[in-house]
Amino acid sequence: MKSDPSWDLYRTFLAVVEEGSLSGAARRLDLTQPTVARHIDALESAVGYDLFLRSQRGLIATEAALELKPYAETLASTSAALLRAASGYARTTDGGSVKGTVRITASEVVGAEHLPPILARLRQRHPQLVIELVLSNEVSDLLRRDADIAVRMVEPAQDALIARRLSGIGLGLFAHRDYLDRRGVPASMTDLAGHDLIGFDRETPALRGILRRFPVLNRAAFALRADSDLAQIAAIRAGFGIGGCQIPVARRHPDLVHVLAREFELELGMWIVMHEDLKTSPRCRAVFNALVEGMDATMDKSAAQTTGSGTSTCDSRSATIAPM
Repeated sequence: MKSDPSWDLYRTFLAVVEEGSLSGAARRLDLTQPTVARHIDALESAVGYDLFLRSQRGLIATEAALELKPYAETLASTSAALLRAASGYARTTDGGSVKGTVRITASEVVGAEHLPPILARLRQRHPQLVIELVLSNEVSDLLRRDADIAVRMVEPAQDALIARRLSGIGLGLFAHRDYLDRRGVPASMTDLAGHDLIGFDRETPALRGILRRFPVLNRAAFALRADSDLAQIAAIRAGFGIGGCQIPVARRHPDLVHVLAREFELELGMWIVMHEDLKTSPRCRAVFNALVEGMDATMDKSAAQTTGSGTSTCDSRSATIAPM
């Protein structure tokens, strides 16, 4: 290293790597293209080698640039986490202790179908609280501070995390009444071969586990393929065909019919997870507890409905972080 580069240079560097051009990075950062070019020149001068190959199609990251990218991503995550932490100490008009920004990551279905009413009640209790909600089926790295709190469908394996397990959430096969009126109700899993099935496009490790149990639900059998769970649910509601849906979500739509309930039974785990360093933060503690209590109530309500239909559920193991 010829000098110690400014953090701004790494931010610009990351934007250029991800956008693939100076113009794209400039739009993303709200900078001029010459400014972005100067930042890249300054960083290359500081490290002593080229980070990009210039071509007519834009900038191509070199092997050295790709090796630096994860570190730049960590800087960006740390910077964002620092700002969120600082926001918790900003002056407020009501003098409340719960204030600032909290970033939550959750799966598409959980974030769109379960969290909105919980977050609405939370905001009413703490009007100085700001929520950043990231919907993704990928597991965010809380140790790298990609988010403050995660609602996960897989058990966390990392140390230094606080995790509260909730009741499991059932997953079933559903179809709209109109579709079943047209095509009939399948009597067995093998009957699904004669139906329009809705499912995934790209196979994941979790999906491979389901395929081992239910091989009929393979990609080749799907009439509609989408990696978005929300798109799949929308197609089920529209009467396209039969697809998987969380049981409490389907219960909210009386026109959706649960098919093959005994033949297809799956239970998804549910964990609320936070980095242990954030347990002393009033804003994070309030959000963590609200998510645990809200999701637990949602699961309990679903369990009561499901038990009435003869499907078993697991017991809740939830807990909250005590006030400090």
